Amino acid sequence: MIAPPSEQHAEIMQFGTSRFLLAHVDYFVSESLAAGRSDKRVVIVQGSSRPEGRRKAHDLAERLQYPVHFRGRREGRTIDAEEWVDSLAACLVADSDWKEIERRFVEEITHVVSNTGEDGYAIPADVDPRHALPASFPARLAKLLHARYARNGRGVTLMPCELIQANGQRLREIVRDLADTRYADPAFVSWLDQECLWIDTLVDRIVSSTIEPVGAVAEPYGLWAIRKSPGLELPCHHPDVQVVSDLAPYEKRKLHVLNLSHSWLVQRWHDQGLASRLSYVREAMQESSLREPLESMLRDEVLPVLDRQLPGLHLEDYIETTLERFSNPFLDHRLEDIAQHHREKLRRRLAPVHEMARAQGHPTPLLESALRSTGIVGQAEAR
Repeated sequence: MIAPPSEQHAEIMQFGTSRFLLAHVDYFVSESLAAGRSDKRVVIVQGSSRPEGRRKAHDLAERLQYPVHFRGRREGRTIDAEEWVDSLAACLVADSDWKEIERRFVEEITHVVSNTGEDGYAIPADVDPRHALPASFPARLAKLLHARYARNGRGVTLMPCELIQANGQRLREIVRDLADTRYADPAFVSWLDQECLWIDTLVDRIVSSTIEPVGAVAEPYGLWAIRKSPGLELPCHHPDVQVVSDLAPYEKRKLHVLNLSHSWLVQRWHDQGLASRLSYVREAMQESSLREPLESMLRDEVLPVLDRQLPGLHLEDYIETTLERFSNPFLDHRLEDIAQHHREKLRRRLAPVHEMARAQGHPTPLLESALRSTGIVGQAEAR
């Protein structure tokens, strides 16, 4: 073990040491602790055995505190401030600290959070949670849950943060399948369904860089939207942690405003031949030939269409917030990074709004121009 145990209510187990989690969930927990609104601390589990991962885990374990530098604008104010996160109880490495991880999971943990990347839910063909150290996150989680089921029978609340739709339910399905096929214990499968809470969440914050040896630089805006569920108790409380009855409208709002705007901006940037002169979103927002039509597209085309589909979500305010985030003078968000898998992003982000607009009889010439440029919408259809 690379960190001495803490006796301070180390009840949240976090899988992943990403800078996003450090500046988002761990920050919220720290703020909640400081305000006296909760008493749970975080035990981080470093899953990979890569040298850089182990170094980061060692640095986290050695310090248990780190800075987050919030830089940008929020609600009209420029923010350039460093805050210290003090919510960690320990940082453990899976391949060397598994016995301690299992002990804590069985005896102390009430909540699980994770952010294991795009491939975090992948299951190798030969994976088995009964192995001494399974090779994937879901299999490791199944192993820990089985140990808890067998030894104390208390359920746990799981709140994954991966950018996967219905992430809690998807994780439940994967773990349940592993339990069903590998343990062959119907009572364990029933326990997973009846005693554990699998909560869908949506996260939104740009964490742009790392502070060495431990820390992060992030934008001031943040959202952790959590689907309301019977029996849910939050691990922390913060104004940016919101419990909502349905995540789908929030997912659509993000996809069809913020993500749509990113991809529309990239298409316009490409069409105007600006790649050699502009590299970042913040630079694009200083270019009148990009910013002005972006604002018109959002206010005149996207807003009236989505307002009928997503009532009550304060879309005007969200559009203003999106433009403010894009104009962040401190954020180096590369347009070429957004341009990865561009055509597929246009299909998912822009095309549905275009289809909704057609059904409503609402013209969307600026949206259509981006879709026509890539052939997603033909000339005849656009007319």
